[in-house]
Amino acid sequence: MRTRVRWIEDVAFMGETGSGHALVMDGAPEAGGRNLGPRPMEMLLLGMGGCTAFDVVTILRKGRQQVLGCEVELEAERAEQPPKVFTRIRVRYLVTGRGLSRERVERAVALSAEKYCSASIMLGRTAEIVHEIEIREAP
Repeated sequence: MRTRVRWIEDVAFMGETGSGHALVMDGAPEAGGRNLGPRPMEMLLLGMGGCTAFDVVTILRKGRQQVLGCEVELEAERAEQPPKVFTRIRVRYLVTGRGLSRERVERAVALSAEKYCSASIMLGRTAEIVHEIEIREAP
């Protein structure tokens, strides 16, 4: 896996992925940015959310669960002093489907957290990660 980050101006950067995607990251105005894109640490948290959502949906589908939607909300706290690592991350799963088994959804989240989601496992080295699950029945 390869990426490249190129400085644009002030504290704005263009990130390019090996798969051919690009996005702008920028700092907050108080740090000299113009709010042109997400902060790099937001991208890190977003990556964790995407990684675990991918796992949960894949695991539930393989388990023949009728999953129709999956949202993952993440909220993180950071250390006061540099390096300002994440110290606590709350991950809330909103899983929608028909006849979903709570046990299977909980198992999918646990497998993601403990085995498959590389981002969660890496961030778990510095942060306490708390998981919450809400299951919604689809009409």
